[in-house]
Amino acid sequence: MDLFKPFEDEIIARNAPLAVRMRPRTIDEIIGQDEFLAPGKLLRRMLDAGRLTSLIFHGPPGTGKTTLAYVIARQYDCIFHALDAPSTSVAEIRQLAEQARAELASKGKRTVIFIDELHRFNRAQQDVLLNDVENGTIILIGATTENPFFAINSPLLSRSTIFRFKPLSEQDLITLCRRALNDKERGLGNYNVQALDDALAYIAKISDGDARRALTALEIGVMSQVKKGKKQDQPIIFDLATAEESIQQKVIQYDKAGDQHYDAASAFIKSMRGSDPDATVYWLAKMIVAGEDPRFIARRIAILASEDIGNADPRAISVAAAAFEITERVGLPECQLTLAQAAIYMACAPKSNASALAIWDAVKDVKENRTIPVPYHLRNAPHPKMKELYGYSKGYQYSHSFPGGVSPDQDYLGVDKTYYIPTDRGYEKHISAYLEWVKKLRSKKDSIPADADKPADVDKEN
Repeated sequence: MDLFKPFEDEIIARNAPLAVRMRPRTIDEIIGQDEFLAPGKLLRRMLDAGRLTSLIFHGPPGTGKTTLAYVIARQYDCIFHALDAPSTSVAEIRQLAEQARAELASKGKRTVIFIDELHRFNRAQQDVLLNDVENGTIILIGATTENPFFAINSPLLSRSTIFRFKPLSEQDLITLCRRALNDKERGLGNYNVQALDDALAYIAKISDGDARRALTALEIGVMSQVKKGKKQDQPIIFDLATAEESIQQKVIQYDKAGDQHYDAASAFIKSMRGSDPDATVYWLAKMIVAGEDPRFIARRIAILASEDIGNADPRAISVAAAAFEITERVGLPECQLTLAQAAIYMACAPKSNASALAIWDAVKDVKENRTIPVPYHLRNAPHPKMKELYGYSKGYQYSHSFPGGVSPDQDYLGVDKTYYIPTDRGYEKHISAYLEWVKKLRSKKDSIPADADKPADVDKEN
């Protein structure tokens, strides 16, 4: 059977998808990832110096992680094994490691083990690799779409160099498509394809940085016309209509338990906090289209209403509460209207984190400093003897019995401490005016007029 294996491999390669056939064979053929592959950058320097360590490639699908692993193995003339994490056992890893040690000892050839979806390796599987990775017996190249700092064991991370892959630009994808159209050996160069610029631009945009999606769409658009009876010398027009029919609707890269979820939520919150309604509604739209739970979005809005707006606009928390309830009752798609209204309201509301700072500071004092006992005059005295014997509630001044509704010398905390410092933004400027008035009223407790009242602007609308 080994005699026929080269022919089998040739047939398989010839019938592989265009995205597989067009994989770069050298570093110079790779498009994109210039942050670490351009001349003088880290990975290129490692390759040029021949001092390759184990690598972890982190990034979205279709950005060249698997391709680069193949190129590295070929450039170094290494034995190459590609594994899929979910279907690989510990016993198989041990066997490959033993083979790698034997090949290195007998032939001086190093082994590259490429593991796709490395984040799905459990701790036992990852631990098996540690010794051989550390002593250089094998070069591990792991690919993952998850954040490696959370998904990969720390010992394995410390023995590897991590490179983050970014989505390819639209121009990069157009370049790849043009290359495939001109390549007669592996691509579509044997067909007389006339690809229009707007069609390739559309494919590049909808592919969202994924080279595999772009090349697959190109292949479908061309080969579907060939299958209809067109001969190789007949012109095949790849126009915008063909492009639109050759690729599915844009798929958002979004993992509701991973980085995309947290990054989008972070951008959404920071846009509302930063008073940018346009950015706010865009990130909201991305989360909705990607399938985010609308109740999660409503919770973020409610938290921001208190943390970042607070009393600068007391109505914000009511808007957030209403949005949360409507989202629960109505659901998608209609609740996107309510979420948009509430999020835009938050973005356009005056901002203050004074309430948040107050509770954070107070909680810190409660946790870290000596607990302040409740002053006796503020304590509850449900039984007369508690007041008589212990002094509970004794001396309490009922605020409404005094001019202006402010008791002149009542102490409510027992220590001199200020937690809440209102800003001069929105309704808080009126709160600030009220507190200043109370302060002045208490400072003149011996001359409080009977008709004393609070300042006119305290109850003004924001």
